[in-house]
Amino acid sequence: MTDFFTMQPGETAAPLPPGPVLCTGTAAMRRIHRFFLWAYDEAPGLVRSVAPGDTGRAAYVGEVLGNFDKVLHVHHEGEDLLMYPQLAERAPACALHVGLMLEQHRQVTQRLEGIEPVRLRWMQKADAEAGEELAGLYEELSSVLKVHLRREVTEVMPVVDRVMDQKEMEGVGQHGIEQFDKKFMVAYLGMVLATNPPQDRKELFREIPLPVRLAYRLVGRRMYRRQYATLFPGRPIPETL
Repeated sequence: MTDFFTMQPGETAAPLPPGPVLCTGTAAMRRIHRFFLWAYDEAPGLVRSVAPGDTGRAAYVGEVLGNFDKVLHVHHEGEDLLMYPQLAERAPACALHVGLMLEQHRQVTQRLEGIEPVRLRWMQKADAEAGEELAGLYEELSSVLKVHLRREVTEVMPVVDRVMDQKEMEGVGQHGIEQFDKKFMVAYLGMVLATNPPQDRKELFREIPLPVRLAYRLVGRRMYRRQYATLFPGRPIPETL
């Protein structure tokens, strides 16, 4: 699997403060960002896979995409509350990078807010005009994310690894988790695992609380496979754990 997280010309990492690495935030961020890159690469095609008038499939696809949108929003909300204020305080030389990341979060939020009413309208009627509008909005969001998700990992996270400890970073990852249905979360775990290289899958799985691992083994893996097959009929289902 090719690594997406390579700094592009003109991009510059934030100044790295002295001191030891205190957490594995960069590795964790790469894993969740790979899922978002996959999800929003697929979103326009998923919308266009729904035939006009097929409200049953529109409702199903729209619900899945709505869950993706909620996960993305909560992910950024956790960073805004629990990561970027700490980074600004503990590494003031990173002020320009913090400002850039927060502005990119604002741009993502703006696009998610524009997507929601179109998605809900399309789910009810599955009309071709709303579907094409929605697919275009997801293409625009995907373009924004391809810049933000790369730059956050390559420019900012190495500093986070030196100024925040493991417990703090775990708190960022756990933010808002109770907002989601447990069945969705274990199926969603399957998608996150499947969009990461094998070694990352293993490391991610080891970091998950035991009850969640058990739930995934018992029901989540089957739910993931069923959901993937429904979203992408005829495609081979990517391997997971």
